[in-house]
Amino acid sequence: MHFTKMHGLGNDFVLVNCFQERLPGDPGEVARRVCHRRFGVGADGLIFLLPSQVAELKMRIFNPDGSEAEMCGNGIRCLARFAYEEGLVPGPGIRVETLAGIIVPQLILEGGRVLGVRVDMGEPRLDRRDIPMSGEGEKAIDIPLEVEGEIVKATCVSMGNPHCVLFVPDVDTAPVSTWGPFLENHPLFPQRTNVEFIEILNPAEVKMRVWERGAGETMACGTGACAAVVAAALTGRTGRHVTVHLAAGDLAIEWAPDNRVFMTGPAVRVFDGVYRQES
Repeated sequence: MHFTKMHGLGNDFVLVNCFQERLPGDPGEVARRVCHRRFGVGADGLIFLLPSQVAELKMRIFNPDGSEAEMCGNGIRCLARFAYEEGLVPGPGIRVETLAGIIVPQLILEGGRVLGVRVDMGEPRLDRRDIPMSGEGEKAIDIPLEVEGEIVKATCVSMGNPHCVLFVPDVDTAPVSTWGPFLENHPLFPQRTNVEFIEILNPAEVKMRVWERGAGETMACGTGACAAVVAAALTGRTGRHVTVHLAAGDLAIEWAPDNRVFMTGPAVRVFDGVYRQES
């Protein structure tokens, strides 16, 4: 299976062009093998580019545990660059079918070279049933949650996939490795959730760490950065134009007046290879 390795701010992916390669019969099992950092290629996700009946491309992404995700912000930036450079799409604007709906990345080009990707991530969903999330109340904004005997405030948002955003005084010392898996699998979230730990620096800047559903702590999460800015703006902690500082760089997030969220960041092509699966 031919593949390309890419990353967005260290959130890394293996991409497979299924215009040329065959989609595996069990893509989740293949993802578990390919994403393994000792016995496979190593990645935070395995992305298949497929033909679509409703858009220019279809994106399917599988986590290292084999589960399929609805969408991935960093992953779709990588997909957009790959599709453009491989000649699968004619121009810088691309419509991509995902389990979260049609997502529209726009390549930022200079002399034909990709400098970055701006993605229309759609509208945030705040109703519990749309996240999905159980519990009382229509929305979950600054609600108390008990985690390891401590009461924390959480704001929950869907960006096509579920997010639980926590605001912490110091993100570097936040208990990501313990609170992350606890909240990912909390009974409130029937489809599990991603968990963002956010430190507010000022009304236009935040620092973030993330525990991703099905992957564990990763260096970046595009949908998580969008959810974090929505949560921060909703609770009066920031404005609606925010730079999100992650371990390997920054994402620029804008929650526009028309309620759509835009994410701008890099996509880097690392290497091409062939995965030789052995039984």
